[in-house]
Amino acid sequence: MLRNLCALMAMALLGIGTLPAQSPASQATTPSGIDAVWAYAGTWKIEINHLDTPNSKAGHEVSNLNNDCWKSGIYVACRQIVDGDPKVLIVFTCVKADHSCTSYQIPTDGGEPGSGRLIIEGNTWIFPWQSADAGKTTYYRVVNVWSSPTTIDYRQEFSTDQVHWTKTATGHEVKTSSN
Repeated sequence: MLRNLCALMAMALLGIGTLPAQSPASQATTPSGIDAVWAYAGTWKIEINHLDTPNSKAGHEVSNLNNDCWKSGIYVACRQIVDGDPKVLIVFTCVKADHSCTSYQIPTDGGEPGSGRLIIEGNTWIFPWQSADAGKTTYYRVVNVWSSPTTIDYRQEFSTDQVHWTKTATGHEVKTSSN
């Protein structure tokens, strides 16, 4: 259940973004930390192409993600609604020193909450997680690369050694409205 929730969260989190990389003179105005996460708010059209791998089946999906978000102090919380169906409440808090955020996912069915990381590196945001099965650890990540504040290209990947990554999906998102 938690693995499925993490996978759903990772797919749903694809709407997160920041401004594209800028010159050093303009970087002072680029949001960072929790302020950058605020770009999450709004409605996103998601297209994803799943690849045929040991961890995924080939297919194509199109959906609409509405991130109903609010900000209070050092927190951003987003209720995520996919095609009209509420999926999860995600609460973010960020640590500026290492450019990372922690997310806490609260499922709508009252199940066990989860947590995850978000690593912000300029216009690339990475959501890593791992799963252990029979003593073997598999690493997963979603890599979002922003070309503008309203456009993202992403990939989902897995690895057994964190060196060689196999794509399980690629996708594209466009923000269609703000919160």
